[in-house]
Amino acid sequence: MPSLQPGHPRARSGRPGSGPVCLLSGGLGSSWFDWDLVVPFLTPYRTVVRFDRPGYGLSAAEPAAGRPSPTAVGEAGRIRAVLDGLGLREPCTVVGHSLAGFHVEAFARLHPERTAGLVLVDGSVEAAARPYPAPGARDLAARAVAGVATALAVPYLLGPTVRRATARMSTVRREDLAPAPLVRHCYRTGRALRALLRENGRYLDTAAELDELRRSRPLAEDLPVTVLAADDGCRTRRTEDWLARQRELAALLGADFRSTAPAGHLVMSDRPDAVASAVLDTH
Repeated sequence: MPSLQPGHPRARSGRPGSGPVCLLSGGLGSSWFDWDLVVPFLTPYRTVVRFDRPGYGLSAAEPAAGRPSPTAVGEAGRIRAVLDGLGLREPCTVVGHSLAGFHVEAFARLHPERTAGLVLVDGSVEAAARPYPAPGARDLAARAVAGVATALAVPYLLGPTVRRATARMSTVRREDLAPAPLVRHCYRTGRALRALLRENGRYLDTAAELDELRRSRPLAEDLPVTVLAADDGCRTRRTEDWLARQRELAALLGADFRSTAPAGHLVMSDRPDAVASAVLDTH
């Protein structure tokens, strides 16, 4: 593993597995261990890289100097830096869950020579997104709220509990399988809260930025793309609307559409086999 400076993502590789490279990027508030159930399905056939964006998992927060806001282009550059830092320069299958779907799609558009496949796991969908004004002020506010909450020990007291409750609500089995010591270590920190608030505050900005990339930077014509949607098995309007939006995303990208049931938004926990199959079938 390369030496990574403060504010850089912490990569989980050590070159587990062998074969073509795939990179797994988690959604808003996720850490590398949310992919734990998927990795054993992949390592017989793939070299697997997981990483934590700054503030999540064991990664340091972004340095105060410059205070860059999260962007689609910036996160695509971060993915490339992780791969370069690990000496993995061959084309890679990039896999993004939820919000990270924006990031990996941006990577595929900006770095087609480095992309062997694209998999969006219940990826975020925002048609014709319009960002809110004053992004700098919003980012400053997110930092300020996180700072006050940290000073009041809110993350230390409630962070792991909120993380577990959110994970349970995002799975059909209603449980969080992440190791309790890791959850406590990673979610008691103010840096995790700050990262979450900053990314959430830039959500529509990132979606709008990706819309612009879709117009100016087409995907490679022969790129295998898969949209894997979570289906909780309930025939509610909410579920049907979400599946319809995922189908529209697949049509927009010319992607193979798959749904997996029963599964909540944290598909990696409910159906790790389906996630692995989507990855292995792309390359």
